[in-house]
Amino acid sequence: MISLSGTVYVEPIVKIIRVQAIPERAFEVFNTRTSRWWRSTFSISPTKTPIADIVIEPRVGGRLYERGVDGSECDWGCVLVWEPPTQLVLDWQIGAHSKFDPALHTEVDVRFEALASGITEVTLEHRHLERLGDAAADIGARRSGGWEALLKSYVTTLERQ
Repeated sequence: MISLSGTVYVEPIVKIIRVQAIPERAFEVFNTRTSRWWRSTFSISPTKTPIADIVIEPRVGGRLYERGVDGSECDWGCVLVWEPPTQLVLDWQIGAHSKFDPALHTEVDVRFEALASGITEVTLEHRHLERLGDAAADIGARRSGGWEALLKSYVTTLERQ
């Protein structure tokens, strides 16, 4: 955490992985098969209903939410940028206590860059963490570990399909 003339700034979380897939496939698995690689314990449902699906509606302004096995829905945010197969930016509105906060706006920017034949570099940046308030640095550290675990699961899912 850095203080710039009274404003607290928290370094963004940046994770970079390389996957054995072309960008189109890497993008598709990340966005349309999210529930296959998302950890079910990373739910924010207030009813604690198990996750049946993670939905990213494929358009700017589309919703980002989890759907429970009972059909209930819990918002996480919305899509700010939808540019298949190169970029997705999400308005991530999950607050300090792992609850949806419509007034909170952090961003998760995911980029898919073709490298060598059949290899894609995936860069995930979670930024504007200072908007989480006093606990931003601690929450950022926890979310960094969370993104690390989720990306490992994403790679495993991508390799199996």
